[in-house]
Amino acid sequence: MQDNETLDNQIHNSKAEDNGAKLIFENPTLCAQLLRDYSGINLLKDVKPEDITDVTERYIPMFTEERNADVVKRVRVKEGEEIFIALIEHKSSVDYNVSMQILRYMVYIWDDYERREEKRVSGISKLKGFKYPPVFPILYYNGESSWTANRTLKSRVALSDIFSPYIPNYEYHLVNTADHGNDELIKKNDGLSLLMILNKIRDTEEFSSLNLPKDYLDNLSANAPQDVLDVLARVVAVLLRKHHVSENEVQDFVSQIKERHMSDLFANFKATVNVQEERRIGRKIGQKIGQKIGQSIGEETKLIKLVCNKLQKGWTAEKIADLFEEDLGYIQKIIEAAIEYAPDYDADKIYEKLHDEQGDAIKA
Repeated sequence: MQDNETLDNQIHNSKAEDNGAKLIFENPTLCAQLLRDYSGINLLKDVKPEDITDVTERYIPMFTEERNADVVKRVRVKEGEEIFIALIEHKSSVDYNVSMQILRYMVYIWDDYERREEKRVSGISKLKGFKYPPVFPILYYNGESSWTANRTLKSRVALSDIFSPYIPNYEYHLVNTADHGNDELIKKNDGLSLLMILNKIRDTEEFSSLNLPKDYLDNLSANAPQDVLDVLARVVAVLLRKHHVSENEVQDFVSQIKERHMSDLFANFKATVNVQEERRIGRKIGQKIGQKIGQSIGEETKLIKLVCNKLQKGWTAEKIADLFEEDLGYIQKIIEAAIEYAPDYDADKIYEKLHDEQGDAIKA
C-alpha cells in the first residue's frame, strides 16, 4: 500500500511528465527526429543522436521556475566543428508573450557562451572574428485551441512600425501537433510520430477512434531504441492515469511497451480506457446522491487525507480538484465535512461525517 507522500508524489510526477517537451526531447533520438523532420532546415536532415548534447542543466539557474520545461541542446553538424544551440520550448495553451520569453533565453545562452570563451581567451569577444553560435528557437505546441500568437518579437513592442530598425527581431519555429495529420505522422514510422499522435488525444472518444496500423506498431516495437520505448511508456502511463486506470493496469501496460508488445498493448489499452470511462460516468452519477461508486473506504480515506494536507497549505477547492482530477462538487463535500475537524483533520471522522450526511440526504 502506498503512503500519502508516495501517492502525492506520484500525482505530481504525472503532471510533470505531462509537460511534453522536457520528457520527450531530453531523449537524443527523439530530438534528432524533431530536427530532421520538422525543422525545415536542409542542414539538419542528417542529424544523428550522437551529434546532440543536452546542456539544459547549465541554464537552470538562469531560467525561472515557470519555464522549467525547456530543453537546451548543443548540436554539431556536418561532422565538423560547427555547432548551434537548439532551444525547445513547450506550450499546451496559447501564450502571447512567448516571443519575449524565448528572447530572454537566447540572451542567456549567448551571455553564457561569451563568458566561457572569455575565460578561455581573455578579450576574445572584442575581436572582429568572434561570433556567437546560432540559437534555433523551437516551440512545440500540443494545445487544444489553434496557435494564434504572432511568432515575431516586433508584435510585442509598441510603435514597432516607427522604431522597427531598433527593435531586436526574430521568429521562433512552431511545431504544432495539430498541423500534422495521423496519416502523415504514421508515414514517419518513428517514435516521435507516435508521441505526437498521443499528444493530440483530448478525451476518451478520440482515443477510441484511434486506429493505428499493426505494422506501424510492430515496426516501432521491433526497431525503437530501448530509451525511446521508456519515454513512450511514461507518456502512455500519463494517459492511462488521466482516464483513471488502476495503477496495476498502468504498470502492466508499461511492461508491454518495454517488452516490445506494442500492437497488443493498444488493443487492450483502448478497451481498458472505455471501461474506465464507464466507471467514471458511474461515479459521477453516484455523486449526485452523495455516494462515491467504485471507490473503497481505504481509497476514499486516502483521498480525504490528501485533500486535508492541501487545505493545511491554503489550497482552494478548485485547485485541489484539478490536481487530483476529481469532481469539484465531491471535493467541496469533503472540505465541508473536514472544517469541523480543523486544524488536525481526523480522516476517519471526516469519512464518517461525510457518509452520515450522505445517508441523511438519501433518506430525505
